[in-house]
Amino acid sequence: MNNIADLENILGYKFNNKKLLEIALTHSSYANEHDLESNERMEFLGDAVLELVTSKYLYESQKLDEGGLTKIRAKAVCEHALDIYANNIGLPKFILLGKGEEATGGRNRPAIIADCMEAVLGAVFLDSDLKSVDIIFKEFFLPYLNEVIEFKDYKSVLQEKLQSEKRTIRYEIVRDEGPANDKTFEAVVYMDEILMGRGIGKTKKEAQQNAAKAALEKEAPHA
Repeated sequence: MNNIADLENILGYKFNNKKLLEIALTHSSYANEHDLESNERMEFLGDAVLELVTSKYLYESQKLDEGGLTKIRAKAVCEHALDIYANNIGLPKFILLGKGEEATGGRNRPAIIADCMEAVLGAVFLDSDLKSVDIIFKEFFLPYLNEVIEFKDYKSVLQEKLQSEKRTIRYEIVRDEGPANDKTFEAVVYMDEILMGRGIGKTKKEAQQNAAKAALEKEAPHA
């Protein structure tokens, strides 16, 4: 594992209890192999802490009603957003993964990265207070807030566009190439049995999003 002191330096926060940070970085696959505590419980706490500091910031900075604030917050704390925040501080290289998870590209998996990011925030909160989490949020998350808010979830848009027509939508991964730590995926999306679009990405989710985007760029057929 990379020296956790390096991560502390990046965050600008020194842990009083280093064990908390070690737990935050421990994926369940590694915990199972070494009989350690995983970061799952800390992730649960970090999720709530992040939602609170984000809510406070949006409440103070945005003149929107409850519904508008809720929509922005959902984008600001979703897996896609957390993956961006985490990668911009180099968090993936610090995550402790089991051998199998490592071999299958877990270090590049957005869900694992996002969960770890939440766990780190939970660890900071346990080690200090909400103010420390708020400082990290403003330093490392806030600069990317507009980017994640503007992210368009093409899968949801496509689903909403076709739901009134009572159509079924399904995605398939039809190709994956490259080594485990640098794969490229191709996804297709079908409406009923009609091929609507294809997409390529570095993760399955990205490929599916691009397939949905391609489908939306065509004229959706009507019954």
